[in-house]
Amino acid sequence: MKRLMDGNEAVGRGAVAAGCTFFAGYPITPASGILHFMMAELPGLGGMAIQGEDEIASIGMCIGASITGEKALTATSGPGLSLYSENIGLAIMLEAPIVIVDCQRMGPATGAATKTGQGDIQFVRWGHSGGYPIIALAPESVTECYSLTAAAFDLAETYRTPVFVMLDKELSLSRETVDLEAVRLPEPVRRIPAPPGSSIPYDFKEPSDVPPFVPLDGSVMVRYTGSSHDERGELCGSKAVLGRFTRHFTEKIEAHAAEIAIAGHDGDPGARILVISYGITAGAAREAVARARADSIRVSHLVLKTLWPVPEAIIRKAAAGASAIRVPENNCGLYGREIERIACGIDVGGIRKSDTSLITPGEIHSDILKSAERLVAR
Repeated sequence: MKRLMDGNEAVGRGAVAAGCTFFAGYPITPASGILHFMMAELPGLGGMAIQGEDEIASIGMCIGASITGEKALTATSGPGLSLYSENIGLAIMLEAPIVIVDCQRMGPATGAATKTGQGDIQFVRWGHSGGYPIIALAPESVTECYSLTAAAFDLAETYRTPVFVMLDKELSLSRETVDLEAVRLPEPVRRIPAPPGSSIPYDFKEPSDVPPFVPLDGSVMVRYTGSSHDERGELCGSKAVLGRFTRHFTEKIEAHAAEIAIAGHDGDPGARILVISYGITAGAAREAVARARADSIRVSHLVLKTLWPVPEAIIRKAAAGASAIRVPENNCGLYGREIERIACGIDVGGIRKSDTSLITPGEIHSDILKSAERLVAR
């Protein structure tokens, strides 16, 4: 059945479809709709939804719920995400799977609370102490708010890590007609329990392995701590043990980057220009590419759904043969830096806008035309 809904409602429905049983959050524009939806829907499905006293308490409750076996969701925007920072690190240390929805708005600080932006793209990756990897997905439509939120829960459970879903004000509050029954979701990933009687919460052989969960059923004592620890959760100062764990935090995600990567590629084998987009800019980029092709300009288009870990193999394959890469972003070029790092020797640029307005298809089209003219002039 088709329904008219905004991105926030689609996130909530995707979370429910993935088996979410706990939500905690604090009201903030433009994420409040997720809080309202979960508080209205989750209790009737046997779950629990709480409006915390602030953002710090809200994400803390989600971490606590997660390590007791619940599938937990929280949602916020820029200022709230800043307050989440310490507990994001805690979730990484505890290997607590939680899903964090960031409905971006223009910053910094309180910024323009009712205006759009994509300025948190680097913050979600680096906004915690230690610099260890996380996973971040970027829907481009209301339908993908549904499907990628469900995917985020599966990734969180699979890799025992915080997973971010990156929306923005326009995507959060814009309505589309969505046929949820036409969206085929895989069977939700179930948490892998440790063997009966085990009290070792971080039992892995290779650093890239993901440890199973020890059930918190009262049968054994289980230790969780935010401090550096060994496989039993006991504080530890051994360089060998701590070095193994720091490699583990990195490798359990980076070693599986190809499995985590999601992207859509509309390629032209003869194209010398590649447009790379994500999130709300993807629709405008798609229209701009169609216009450029109508002008007989050969151009390819890559839409990234996974932002972190960076899908380097996909980007390199799409960029093969390209002489110019254009990356339209509603920020100061934050993700373009990742593209520059990967696409060595290829000119990388694009429309970069941080004035609260969306990037239009016409602006991207004009940027493609100018890039084509520069290539001809070489």
